[in-house]
Amino acid sequence: MRYRVRKADLFASLVVFLVALPLCVGVAIASGVPAELGLVTGIVGGLVAGVLPGSSLQVSGPAAGLTVLVYEAVHRYGVGVLGVLVFGAGLVQLGLGVLRLGRWFRAVSVAVVQGMLAGIGLVLVAGQVYALGDATAPGGGLGKLTGLVSLPSLLDPVALSVGGATMAVLLLWPRWKRGARLVPAPLVAVGLAAAVTGVFGLQVRRVEVRGLLDAVRLPEAADVGRLTEVGVLGTVVAFALIASAESLFSAAAVDRLHDGRRTDYDRELIAQGAGNAVCGVLGALPMTAVIVRSAANVQAGAETKASRVLHGVWLLVFTVVVPGVLGVIPVAALAALLVHAGCKLVPVREVRVLWRGHRGEVVVLVVTATAIVVGNLFEGVLVGLALAVAKTAWDASHVHVETEDRGAAGLVVRVLGHATFLRLPKLLDALEALPRDREVRLELGGLRHLDHACAAALEGWAAGRGQALAAGGLMATSNSTS
Repeated sequence: MRYRVRKADLFASLVVFLVALPLCVGVAIASGVPAELGLVTGIVGGLVAGVLPGSSLQVSGPAAGLTVLVYEAVHRYGVGVLGVLVFGAGLVQLGLGVLRLGRWFRAVSVAVVQGMLAGIGLVLVAGQVYALGDATAPGGGLGKLTGLVSLPSLLDPVALSVGGATMAVLLLWPRWKRGARLVPAPLVAVGLAAAVTGVFGLQVRRVEVRGLLDAVRLPEAADVGRLTEVGVLGTVVAFALIASAESLFSAAAVDRLHDGRRTDYDRELIAQGAGNAVCGVLGALPMTAVIVRSAANVQAGAETKASRVLHGVWLLVFTVVVPGVLGVIPVAALAALLVHAGCKLVPVREVRVLWRGHRGEVVVLVVTATAIVVGNLFEGVLVGLALAVAKTAWDASHVHVETEDRGAAGLVVRVLGHATFLRLPKLLDALEALPRDREVRLELGGLRHLDHACAAALEGWAAGRGQALAAGGLMATSNSTS
């Protein structure tokens, strides 16, 4: 497919490249893999996913949202198995896209997604706070949080100063609107940190550079054989589902930023799957659509998908021509970049809005985030989904009992709404509180749903009053038995 490169797309591609470069490196370091593998994923995101149809302006690459899960997988199975995991996840995404299941990801509770991002953000921040001072982080999200108590004694003051200064630039640079439009804050912050540590010869830990070809590792037969393990398959599914959800929710957000063609969710899922399959073959990090880069692409004036393809070209050129530049970047500066990104994942404003009108959603969000911090990402998402389903079932099972006193004609009791087992105690309490010395007429015509448990309970109640439910269970008349 041929693209006509417009001036707007060329400029936007350079902006996205400058935003993506430090993020690709930072996500790789935080994931426990060589920095070059993050760049490989960014290149594939541009040259593979960028070419395929789906979302025209969305940009793909390694994302902070999968950092925690990738780190856990690398720690458990080794970096050699990472390619197999990502390749398998890509195949799952391709299958979901071909089966046209992409649109169903929009049915996932927003509270679960926000809880997932909040949990990831908290674990990411907790882990990168250690790297701010060149300290080693404990394993597990809960271990990272509890280890913060003794953290001050472990931090290197020089590295901490570099990280703190980088954070200050990230926060202050966007306030200069003109400068922020020309050069993105992440590049300025990391570039200044590298320049200062180099000029003054500061002794801080820097990114280790091995070279692109040395970092790429094709999966071996023994690695592929591990797909028979239950734990490995579970990680593959987790990669696929979480990467898909993050990509498609990002697509929905990007669509709100421009007036161009809307995203085809199934095609976008296929594009993400193809990109991850290629990343897996190269042993690189998993790929998702990234809202930070996508928003930068739109705000820079991109008009076609050529901008995201070109950003992959610039990443490739940089990695091939000047790979040694990565070796001057302080790890503390990248940690500050990821702490900044992790804080943005915690939806503080959204929680405030939800608390005012949907407190049940806040419970789902908080429980999901807590489960991720205490356990792991996959288990936390499953807990959140289960809680969201239970909450929806509870909300949908509203049942209301109305009583009308007709004097000598007795009482008319109407049951309205959804009578399910979840509200059975409330329904029975209301019926059993009716006076037994009055004639009662039970009308069920206002019920939209009556499950088996409630139907059986109503029959038992009517039998106890000395009557039986009418045909169809829509009406019962009960006389006093006293």
